[in-house]
Amino acid sequence: MNRPGKGTLVPDFAGLSAALQESADQMDAALERLLPVAAGLQGRVQEAMRYAVFAGGKRLRPFLMIQSAGLFGVPAERALRAAAAIECVHTYSLVHDDLPCMDDDDLRRGRPTTHKAFDEATAVLAGDALLTLAFEILAEVETHPSGEVRARLVSELARASGSNGMIGGQMIDIEAPNHAFGEDEVILLQRLKTGALFEFCCVAGPILAEAGAEHETRLRAYARDFGLVFQITDDLLDVLSTAEKTGKAVGKDADQGKATLVSLLGIERARERAEALANSASQLLTSYGEPAALLQALPVYLLNRER
Repeated sequence: MNRPGKGTLVPDFAGLSAALQESADQMDAALERLLPVAAGLQGRVQEAMRYAVFAGGKRLRPFLMIQSAGLFGVPAERALRAAAAIECVHTYSLVHDDLPCMDDDDLRRGRPTTHKAFDEATAVLAGDALLTLAFEILAEVETHPSGEVRARLVSELARASGSNGMIGGQMIDIEAPNHAFGEDEVILLQRLKTGALFEFCCVAGPILAEAGAEHETRLRAYARDFGLVFQITDDLLDVLSTAEKTGKAVGKDADQGKATLVSLLGIERARERAEALANSASQLLTSYGEPAALLQALPVYLLNRER
């Protein structure tokens, strides 16, 4: 989409694509174990859950979770379980966002959305089931032997997903066509709707490790910068790319009259903002040294994303 500018860090991307794929494969295997197999009279909703989850996503949120946990030596199975919970919540949000009463999308990741492949009622129930499964996973002792840690994970994910997090952001997004949003409102929308889950992904690592507030604060700041990089590049794709490349409809924000940082700043200034944020995010993790290399590379890597 665009190349890093003169002021942008250009980290060594060797191995990042492979690491993303390896993480996605691990996540798929964990989700295969954790999701219910379609069976009995309730099997249709379980089939829909699996259809939505195994739709070929990038598994970016689990990657963030696994990498943040890796900074502190969290056992892999604990990190994977927390990552699976995040992916369940993220997938539920996509299933509901695609419904006719929300964004009314027919295409997701290059194939029919869940309500098109099944029906609207089944899609609603599949989303609800994925949301509740996320908290079931976090509450189980296999995620962490400490009940206090599990309670913190549940609380943090509930907050990130709720009315002052992802759902609140979706409400603002629904209202957006009726308001002349400026930059502050657009950033708030994006930090809630998209960024809140990214924040959970990053702070869940130090929570699992019981590493302390200093690390949680640093990784939350990284996640906030990263989340805006992700959203700006997503908005650039909505303006510049095609449905064939992205696997979803494009141009919808402009069609609906919704303000984005791209529409407010223009393409070049939005790119510059994304580059500055990518630099900022990377710099925040320098104190972790080599174990943070992939997390430092990721925001800059996003500057050239095509889907």
